[in-house]
Amino acid sequence: MNRRILRLAIPNIISNLTVPLVGLTDLVLMGHQDSEVFMGAVSLGSMIFMFIYSGFGFLRMGTSGFTAQAYGERSFEKSMSALSRALLVGLAAALLMVVLQWPLGFVIFKFIGGSAVVESLAKEYFFIRIWAAPATLSLYAFTGWFIGMQNARSPMAIAITVNLLNIGFSVFFVEYYGMTASGVALGTLLAQYCGMTLSIFLFTRYYGKIIKYWKKKAMMQVEGFKEFFRVNSDILVRTLLLTGTIFYFNAKSAAFGNEILAVNSMLLQFLWVYSYFIDGFAFAAESLVGRYVGAKNPSNLKKAIRLLFIWGLGISLPMTLTYHFAGDFFLHLLTSVQSVYDAAQPFQFWTALIPVITFAAFLWDGIYVGATASKTMRNAMIVSSLVVFLPAFYLLEQQFGNHGLWFAMMLFMASRGIYLGLRAKKAVFAKAHA
Repeated sequence: MNRRILRLAIPNIISNLTVPLVGLTDLVLMGHQDSEVFMGAVSLGSMIFMFIYSGFGFLRMGTSGFTAQAYGERSFEKSMSALSRALLVGLAAALLMVVLQWPLGFVIFKFIGGSAVVESLAKEYFFIRIWAAPATLSLYAFTGWFIGMQNARSPMAIAITVNLLNIGFSVFFVEYYGMTASGVALGTLLAQYCGMTLSIFLFTRYYGKIIKYWKKKAMMQVEGFKEFFRVNSDILVRTLLLTGTIFYFNAKSAAFGNEILAVNSMLLQFLWVYSYFIDGFAFAAESLVGRYVGAKNPSNLKKAIRLLFIWGLGISLPMTLTYHFAGDFFLHLLTSVQSVYDAAQPFQFWTALIPVITFAAFLWDGIYVGATASKTMRNAMIVSSLVVFLPAFYLLEQQFGNHGLWFAMMLFMASRGIYLGLRAKKAVFAKAHA
């Protein structure tokens, strides 16, 4: 079982680690232009698409759970239906975005601040990158499907290829063609379609024999779509609440002043870096839990979850010690501004708590995705964000300031893990006996 976990987790960790390279390259390319407006435009454009696509995360997570359960049942027909439904919904949404790009862009930029020059460049970025929507949402579906099929190597190959090509194309258009924000957007556009092409190639190469199990009638089955939208609507609500909580954290950081905003932006990087590692095991949980739920195998389900938590703790404790003893070193890497470094010192201890407090929430998320227990995931996020995080912050804000904000964030992450853990017997384990 340990070998299965690592076979699924390690490729996902490797592919996760390539993600920040793209954003870093884009910032470096724009940072060497003759004005700071180019960095602002690309950052703004990237943020817009991050929020747009965060709402479609269900295409990956929902597809992973449905496919893993079909794999456990040894039902190729259900597996093909899961992929085709996700591709159909994703492509329909993407084509709608492309067709309605002008009114969509008008609404988005109506509510986003920025100078006229930055907004103009960001619009240039937006109206190029929007054409990548069909490829991007198709990649979500294919990635979720491969993970559900217990195949972590194909998503790794796709992610590495897309991210490296993204970097290469962006450097080419900016350095050799003299383009700016438009070159970065074009690089992303081409890389996404290359990724989609590679996904189709890997699918036909390794799973071409099961295409014969695809049935239009099965894909379009009303009950199948009802279940698809039930699970994915819950995941959508959960994702929006998670994104909203992070957005609110950043907004309140800004309300404390530019210095605290800079400090919290740096300290959040410790959470994102940790997530690259623990998410690998969360993805492994999606695959294995879905497989054993589909196979109605409660003994292997319990064993997999127990070992996943052992691995999660085994990753979290060393990272807690690393953050505690090497925190100063990482802060110096993130900033050369002494005033910001000094302002971060009183809050640095929160970063050491991140791994041990948050790992359960990450792992339970993967477990619940695999079990398609989306209603409980949604309820956990409602309780954690609206009943725990917001009241805790408002009770602590006046007396503790930014410490109160961080304490509320830690309570938010801890309460998710506790809630999901308490509900697991009924929401997850019972499914293997059904």
